Amino acid sequence: MRQLIKDRDLVEDRWTLLRDASVLADVTADMSAIVPLPLWLAHRGDLLARGGVGVWLAPDDDPETLGADIGLLPLIAVDFPQFTDGRGYSIGRLLRDRHGFAGELRAVGDVLCDQLFALAECGFDAFAIRDGRDAGKALAGCDACTGVYVSTARTPQPRFRRRQAAAGHGDSSHGGPGIVVG
Repeated sequence: MRQLIKDRDLVEDRWTLLRDASVLADVTADMSAIVPLPLWLAHRGDLLARGGVGVWLAPDDDPETLGADIGLLPLIAVDFPQFTDGRGYSIGRLLRDRHGFAGELRAVGDVLCDQLFALAECGFDAFAIRDGRDAGKALAGCDACTGVYVSTARTPQPRFRRRQAAAGHGDSSHGGPGIVVG
């Protein structure tokens, strides 16, 4: 069974990503399956009744298409077809911040160690590292970055606000955006 990083731990992946599934028969009853958005939209009722189904979003899929289903899904996987394709970061942030998705948000595809910190800040909590790469080594490298300056899905307060709170200053202690006085 394949390993992935979830909640900063190495775990066995119990889900099967069905990238090419196009008909309901592709989803067997004995698996926890991640299905493409078009299959979900075509067979939503059957897949909900079956349970154990997540949705896979391609970089050009609009998460808005899921509508109220977002709250019903245990897992949403977002595809990164190339290391340089950053559209999935925006999808992750939209799912967490705008749509309130609380389930597992998984990055799949060409996911490398270098991306994990930024992906986590966008709301991802699970990472299927690219085939041929060691998930254990990627996890060990997760502590290379220690903080952010801007607000993110995981860290909603920008650094200057966090510094103010730690120093006991209110909102009146700054001299403008990003400038801390005192």
